[in-house]
Amino acid sequence: MDGPPETLSQFDQEKERELLKRLEATLFIAGRFLSLRELVSLTDINPILLRKLLDDLSDRYKDSALEIVNKSDLWKMDVNQDYIGIVNKLATGSTEFSKAEQETLAIIAYKQPMKQSVLVKIRGNKAYDHIKNFVGLGLVIKKRSGHTWDLSLNDSFYDYFNLNEEALPRV
Repeated sequence: MDGPPETLSQFDQEKERELLKRLEATLFIAGRFLSLRELVSLTDINPILLRKLLDDLSDRYKDSALEIVNKSDLWKMDVNQDYIGIVNKLATGSTEFSKAEQETLAIIAYKQPMKQSVLVKIRGNKAYDHIKNFVGLGLVIKKRSGHTWDLSLNDSFYDYFNLNEEALPRV
């Protein structure tokens, strides 16, 4: 549309399109599930309108390689399950975690819940930095247990790696 909107209806449509783009950008860059409260805070969109825009955005991505996922009133933009294989092929090249960090996280995932002191005996002092990083990313939960900490996976771990809890073996 060239120039200013001529009617109130055109103005409302332009405003809604702009808010939809703001919501889309927020979900795209977040890379994790966001609550409605977080979305309102990040986008400054009225909660009632936000729900409508989430529905509109979900419809827009319905036949796309991307999708808007709603899980227990938490929202996330993700790759459609049909295309996860392609993403995994690309993701195996380089990763945001070093090999040492991947090994540390794998031990936590396999042995959870586990004592931090046990993990440090297995992995060495570098594990402290790894744990700090994982806790900061919300992948691992760290709870005080006497003189050490208990480590276990946070629900966001499963979302981050696109797994369900049954995918991990239990010891």
